[in-house]
Amino acid sequence: MDEIKIGQAGSLESNDLIVTVDLNYEEGLHIEIDSVVKEKFGKKIEKVTRETLDELNINNGHIKLVDKGALDFTIRARLKTAIKRAEGR
Repeated sequence: MDEIKIGQAGSLESNDLIVTVDLNYEEGLHIEIDSVVKEKFGKKIEKVTRETLDELNINNGHIKLVDKGALDFTIRARLKTAIKRAEGR
């Protein structure tokens, strides 16, 4: 049986987000963003997400962000934590 590589971090409180990472997805990166500020900041959220994934050498995975107005440093921290949890660290 294959190892399940899914991790989650964050909350739905104001100025936070929940990041869910599924590293079992092997067809490149699929980033899904659901944000209260997507119209204004969606591209920035995706850019921060991709930069963080590049920094961590993550080339495959399904990444879902449910954002409630998180700042860049929060996005990075939650994403890194979710990845560590998915990797079992």
